[in-house]
Amino acid sequence: MVKAEAEASPGHRAKQSRRAHPPQKKSQKQKSDKPGKTLYSWLSEAYKTAETDLSKCAIAYLLKNNCQIPTKAEHPGKFQKRRRKAEIRVERIIEQLARTRLPKGRDLTNEKWLDTLKMIVQQVPKDETEIALWAADLQTDSSPLPFPIAYESSEDLNWSQNAKGRLCVSFNGLAKHTFEVYCDTRQLHWLKRFLDDQTIKKQGGKLHSAGALTLRSGRIGWRLDAGKGEPWNRNRLVLFCTVDTLLWTKEGTEKASQEKASKIAQVISGTKAKGNLTSQQEVFVRNREKTLALLQNPFPRPSRPLYEGSPAILAGVSFGLDKPATLAIVDVTTGKAIAYRSIRQLLGDDHKLLNRQRQRQRQKAQRRRSNQLKFASNRISEGGLGDHIDSLIAKAIVQTAQRYNASSIVLGDLTNIREIIESEIQAKAEQKTALKEIQAKYARDYRTSIHRWSYRRLAQKIESKALQVGLTVETIKQPPIGTPQDKAREIAIVGFQSRKIS
Repeated sequence: MVKAEAEASPGHRAKQSRRAHPPQKKSQKQKSDKPGKTLYSWLSEAYKTAETDLSKCAIAYLLKNNCQIPTKAEHPGKFQKRRRKAEIRVERIIEQLARTRLPKGRDLTNEKWLDTLKMIVQQVPKDETEIALWAADLQTDSSPLPFPIAYESSEDLNWSQNAKGRLCVSFNGLAKHTFEVYCDTRQLHWLKRFLDDQTIKKQGGKLHSAGALTLRSGRIGWRLDAGKGEPWNRNRLVLFCTVDTLLWTKEGTEKASQEKASKIAQVISGTKAKGNLTSQQEVFVRNREKTLALLQNPFPRPSRPLYEGSPAILAGVSFGLDKPATLAIVDVTTGKAIAYRSIRQLLGDDHKLLNRQRQRQRQKAQRRRSNQLKFASNRISEGGLGDHIDSLIAKAIVQTAQRYNASSIVLGDLTNIREIIESEIQAKAEQKTALKEIQAKYARDYRTSIHRWSYRRLAQKIESKALQVGLTVETIKQPPIGTPQDKAREIAIVGFQSRKIS
């Protein structure tokens, strides 16, 4: 019996992106008549097809001002800063694409590090770029753990209970290995549900659909642990589970079954409409009809009313440089914000943890820099304080959205968020002085003074907690200008408008 720790991720509702049947091809006329996803994409296409310079200038003016007509005159200095930020971001992305290489496996034997060391001893570098590459290879501390194993199907995990009453799990492909599961009480009820669902499905024969199982997928991997001894004795196995929170209750299961049944019925009717079906298509239709019948036999679930917010109330969340997140509750019918919440208001008495985390990160950054200069290991753990603060922020955002009866939370798009932040810092540095050395020092000091935040982790926390209570989550491109409050309000409004267009 092999023991493993379990760590569940209950807040994320799994999204199925696989198509059961290839869609029909649309005619050229249908493609041209279909509206775009956003007003920004419409204006971008209109700019490409504009015939006169006056039309192009008008469209460019709208695109430059976030698809709106500004009420105030444009400030040349602010526009120049925005333009320079965009140029820096493009330059950094092009430079990264030029250095992009195919992904490789982890260097578990430090072979690359030894080869680089031999190369430095035997060869002379051509230029500073090659010196930087060699230094990066020597200073990079590769993870000693192999990559985790992902199980995309809920039926790849087999749950059981041993003679001691402890939950156990085994995996398809590793059937001869059974792992005892150790977890805290917050995760235990999820694991018991996995066992109950699988037991009911096995006892019922072919009466229940696997698509209604609460567990959607799993992943098992190693977690690095301090200590001595062999890696397989010192490190720990951790199980991550993805669940569909909508399937936790009776009402949610009925809603999910109706959505899935409607999609399957459309696929069946579309396939039958073709006529003269092949043998493979007939088998496909019969399998989908069986799935429809299985969806009529739901798993027993506890009853709990579903959350229903007002469609006109949306919560917008913007991510920023100095402030990790800013919340705006917006009435989209009037375009006015009902309430704003800054990061200090969201955290309340726990805001002191934010200052503690900033100080801790500065200290660890200095230690990491010192280790790099000594060619020592620079892998310094950040601890769990940042993750805890993210949970507090996400919880406060979701609770505030529920208090104002919001129907959805709209998040700013995190694509290239690091490039956006770095370009903003570099633009600030260039405004201070024209000397490159002073610019680099200012940018380095500014990065140290602000909070190095894991925006993607925070967004995942918000999405996880929102889906647990029944709030939908959307993602919209964040406006490049304005205060954090203005950006959060604009995100909610643009999210509603793009929903109407699509």
